[in-house]
Amino acid sequence: MTWNISDKELGQLVEQMTLEEKVAMVSGCGLWRTAANYRLNIPEVLMTDGTYGVRYSIEQIDGPQDSESQLAAFLGVVNADLSRGVEGAFGSTRPATCFPNGSSFACSWDVDLAHELGEALAAECQAFGVNILLGPGINIRRTPLAGRSYEYYSEDPVVTGEIAAAVINGMQENGVGASLKHFACNNSEVQRTTMSSVVEERALREIYLAGFERAIRKSNPWTVMSSYNRLNDVQAAENHWLLTEVLRDDWGYDGVVVSDWHGIKDRPASLNAGNDLDMPESGARKQELLEAVEAGRVPTEVLDRSCLRMLKLVRLARNNIKPNATADYKKHHALSQRMAAESIVLLRNEGALLPLDGGQLRKIALVGAAATEPVIQGSGCATTRPTEVDIPLAEIRLMAPGAEISFHVVSDFEAGTSTEASALAAVDGADVVLFFGNTEVGYDGEGSDRTHLNLHDGQDELIERLSRRNGKFVVILATPDAVVMPWIDRTAAVLAAFFGGQGAGHAVAQVLFGKQNPCGKLTVTFPVQLEDTPGFLTYPGENNRHIYSEGINAGYRSYDKRKLAPLFPFGFGMSFTSFEYANIAIDVDTIDASSTFKVSFDVTNTGSVAGKEIAQIYARPHAPRLIRPIRELKGFAKIALLPGETRRVEVTIEARDLRYYDPDHRQWLLDAGDLIIEVAASSRDIRLEAVLRAQAPALPSSILNVESQPYLVLEQEFARKRFGTFLKEQLGLDDEETEKMLEYCGGSFLGIHNTVAWVAGDKISKTNMAAFLDNLNKEMGVVVGKAA
Repeated sequence: MTWNISDKELGQLVEQMTLEEKVAMVSGCGLWRTAANYRLNIPEVLMTDGTYGVRYSIEQIDGPQDSESQLAAFLGVVNADLSRGVEGAFGSTRPATCFPNGSSFACSWDVDLAHELGEALAAECQAFGVNILLGPGINIRRTPLAGRSYEYYSEDPVVTGEIAAAVINGMQENGVGASLKHFACNNSEVQRTTMSSVVEERALREIYLAGFERAIRKSNPWTVMSSYNRLNDVQAAENHWLLTEVLRDDWGYDGVVVSDWHGIKDRPASLNAGNDLDMPESGARKQELLEAVEAGRVPTEVLDRSCLRMLKLVRLARNNIKPNATADYKKHHALSQRMAAESIVLLRNEGALLPLDGGQLRKIALVGAAATEPVIQGSGCATTRPTEVDIPLAEIRLMAPGAEISFHVVSDFEAGTSTEASALAAVDGADVVLFFGNTEVGYDGEGSDRTHLNLHDGQDELIERLSRRNGKFVVILATPDAVVMPWIDRTAAVLAAFFGGQGAGHAVAQVLFGKQNPCGKLTVTFPVQLEDTPGFLTYPGENNRHIYSEGINAGYRSYDKRKLAPLFPFGFGMSFTSFEYANIAIDVDTIDASSTFKVSFDVTNTGSVAGKEIAQIYARPHAPRLIRPIRELKGFAKIALLPGETRRVEVTIEARDLRYYDPDHRQWLLDAGDLIIEVAASSRDIRLEAVLRAQAPALPSSILNVESQPYLVLEQEFARKRFGTFLKEQLGLDDEETEKMLEYCGGSFLGIHNTVAWVAGDKISKTNMAAFLDNLNKEMGVVVGKAA
């Protein structure tokens, strides 16, 4: 079972392999396995899908392994229609716990809960004999239309990276490897294997790669999965800058890079770029690699290096197998319920309609098919066959055993139908109406984006109509991401459950009736209309290029910058109690780029019931050198408080997270001067703030050269003094003349050398001016051309 073998012996195995065996080592075997080598006693590794549950396909894993059957099975998953149900869409899969999807459970902002999820996923993988689970998926939710948004955590890289690291650690500490995906910029399903995500480097580094870097630094996943799309016109699986220069050279990652399934188009280019493992098996791609190595287009040492990485992965996987492992599915169902309850976001509660008193209600009207057929997950390779499913209607009956409960689907209210009158009468006479709304089931998901942000099948219109008849109207939403709510002012209460997994029905009932105080907060911004979303003007792209026109202003950053009111802001979520913040303190007054500091503050539960608050720490630059967002999330804490209880909360922040990336300098830089540290209940609800001073080189806005406008030299006091000294010495000026010369230069739009030469002629050559500016750059800490 185990494979106890030393590093030296692994190297010797590579030396003993034939070229054909090496090519097999870095290629899949069938759909879900690596290649075993019986001659050299090298065992296989089994992997399968699952970002929020284990999808073990009996046909695909245990059935025929010929390439024709495997390709058909793969396409069956990708093109599955979940509206037919999990079994109808995916064939025979083993039951496994369907936990809340990423867009749901990230709203818990609970890293401990994320770690528990990882532990549970590992237990079920061990029971199935799976060594690597292909997740978590952490692409930034750039647009709410994106088909795989339901798998991903947030529009912000900090909460994304923290949640991901916790899930990965929970899995890998229990012997199952993770595959952090999809690297990188897989933010839309439109033409996903050919579309190029065109992203400026600052946005790449600060937004779209930052979550990956954070997760890798804090959890070291066994594998990283390259994405289907092209990145800046280079296929991600064949992108040397991404997979080697950034991932390995900058971040120090030493694990295996695995392709998304059939994501490699040029196998030799992918191996040269740093994509070790080609999944699934492809005879054509193996032959292509074999011929490229023989022709010298792929150096032998590159192939050997990937083989060694693969052997280390095999050793890691095999030595962490737990023989005869079992999984406690009842315990995991309870965890799924708890995760869903912690993640539900209360968006509206006019007149404190919620929580409901089950003992006082006489009549309850439930509307929407999702009350009896709950929408618990998205459609795609992550789709899980649940072990059981909590039905909202049944759970609500338990909460209000004495109430008369009627149930109606949307079509019951169609004008002229035989059911219309009785359905309307039930709504009119109800003490409360519970409307279960959802987006279209099965259309969007892997391979297909949503086309709008409305609910499905006339539900928006029906909510508007029915809420005018009964003011005690509650909407419970099961959606992959944000939706618009044209009816919001008519409804009394709104709960966002997203895709809450198999325990969501129980969780929703617990929140509705006050057994659980809602504590989830949004990890994305909800727009008033689709046109408000940051990338609206350039989504989804054309001519195979999708330009990320908003740059670094993704998500809430864009709404803040444009002073645009969202429907609900990032970080927002209500409670049945209230919280006050006070007494902010930072343990240091000054930091540099290597510092770590602590922000502390008091949070008090000022209400009458126990609750949990998610406090968020934002940084707001005072006078940024380059364009920056108004504020950015830098940390958070979840605090449980009894009524009247006050707790001192402490959040540790690394100064490295306060930096920005300058593509000209090719460095992460910290601005000198003051910045504001904010403690907030949401990105639009700032409760406390304090000033922190950063010590760093005072750099000009850009790297100086002879064509730079003079104001760039004069804007920093240090540079101004050095330039004055240079002019004084070169031109023989006194102090007053030097000052006048500096003032003259400051008003010029010409390059610095031309400006000086206009007055001084050839007294200062362009070569001398260039040498002075080069030295000045060095004195100010500019390292041109240095990798980040």
